[in-house]
Amino acid sequence: MNNLEQTIRRVAEIIINELKLEDVTPETFDPDLDLVDEVGIDSMDLATIALVIRDEFGVRIDEDDYPKLTTLKIIGSYIVEKQSSGE
Repeated sequence: MNNLEQTIRRVAEIIINELKLEDVTPETFDPDLDLVDEVGIDSMDLATIALVIRDEFGVRIDEDDYPKLTTLKIIGSYIVEKQSSGE
């Protein structure tokens, strides 16, 4: 499993835990699922998730970027990119 896959799985775990999602596991969470339209995540949920991601990965998510972070795959790529650029 590469770094991006590991990151996506961890983000899935964070989202499932933070939002108390049932009937889904990190393994079954579709990384291309639209989190806002299909999962129902709102901006408050995203802010909470962003804080957990910051603590977990040491990556700060700019609020301006929230609207772009619509799927697990995009969030995972965002984290890996920020980590590799040293931000």
